[in-house]
Amino acid sequence: MNGSATMDTLKSRTRYLNEALLFRDTDLIKVITGVRRCGKSSLLRLIRRTIEAEQVPGRAFVELNLESMACPVNTVEELYSYFHDRASTAGRTYIFLDEPQRITGWQNAVNALRVDLDCDIYLTGSNAYLLSSELSTYLSGRYVEVKMMPLAFEEYLDFCSISFAPGKTVALDADGQPVLFDDLFERYLIYGGMPAIASLNTTQRMHSTYMSSLYDAIATRDIVNRERNRDQSRVSNPELLRNVANYLADSIGNPISAKKIADTLTSAGSKTSHVTTGSYISALNEAYLFYRATRYDLHGKSMLRTNPKEYIVDLGLRSYLGGYRMTDIGHVFENAVYLQLLYRGYTVHVGALYGKEIDFVAVKDDKRLYIQVTDEMESSTTREREVAPLKSLQEEFPKMIVVRKGSYGTDIDGIAIVSARDFFLPHFQKSNIF
Repeated sequence: MNGSATMDTLKSRTRYLNEALLFRDTDLIKVITGVRRCGKSSLLRLIRRTIEAEQVPGRAFVELNLESMACPVNTVEELYSYFHDRASTAGRTYIFLDEPQRITGWQNAVNALRVDLDCDIYLTGSNAYLLSSELSTYLSGRYVEVKMMPLAFEEYLDFCSISFAPGKTVALDADGQPVLFDDLFERYLIYGGMPAIASLNTTQRMHSTYMSSLYDAIATRDIVNRERNRDQSRVSNPELLRNVANYLADSIGNPISAKKIADTLTSAGSKTSHVTTGSYISALNEAYLFYRATRYDLHGKSMLRTNPKEYIVDLGLRSYLGGYRMTDIGHVFENAVYLQLLYRGYTVHVGALYGKEIDFVAVKDDKRLYIQVTDEMESSTTREREVAPLKSLQEEFPKMIVVRKGSYGTDIDGIAIVSARDFFLPHFQKSNIF
């Protein structure tokens, strides 16, 4: 089968393109954030290509990748001069800056360009510290963030040149061969959605080699080296960082305690404290390797500080870290649902109500969804376990159970039953629920 990704398939990232262009030609700097290699640089190229296609005379387009060995810039003064000297004198200049954090004080140059030129600025960052400290300090209120992730399942299908008609479980690949939704979805749960290897030809060996280099790049450049530039480094032990990452990857969907992780790692010979472990977890969050889902008390209407959950940014990375042992499929599927909700623009919490847990409380604008996730509901015990927390809610917002396997009708006691096929394919976004 063919199914390899090309630059032409960038059309499948239009969700992010539209979000970035929503604020084009404004004074706001567009900051594209996300885990390394999720497609941020490609999105910059797509934004440039889209604006260039308008063929407006007098415009200039200037780009720079600070991580390239060919980059001629080493200081903040050189960074400013690079763009200033190439700016248009007859129209607007479009600036595209990739991973600027290598240059100390880069934010001063960006702010000066924003003030001094008639320009529209787009930049990328692979670590949340870029926003939480550096950028927010110097550019407070003058930027918008476009949060990018690896491929959602519908984007993954685009990259593999496959499209399922509504209600259909069989589609044709690029060679005209039939493929089943269940087979492709299982492949997605194993190999994830990193764009560079989103192909039906990707083998486990190819995937492992790529993921090894990806993790090493993130651990070295976006965490350990990033931490060295802080006034007080919190992360200095790459082996401990890998152990914490392995623990979180193996525990997706479970409540997380820094003390419990520290005790477990210490008993296994990797001595650490809960304070150090908490710092390492935060660093993994800042590098976008893991996302934290806080608990929300549905009765008291407040956030809870205890027992958050961590979800991994890409399920292929979990497979790599876990040695491709396809265990705990229920939590793997739960992680996939969590990422899909983020892709659709929801803020996602774990719901707590009188000792019961609701997997996800998803909030966007004035919408709220209450969601349970399960691998299957064959037994009456499982059905009651999933239905009970939702039935106890008195609110009128939509409630649903997302199920990976099996068919259970469309409704149980007013609670929508949604198959994985319907939840992860784009036509479901147009339903009344979303």
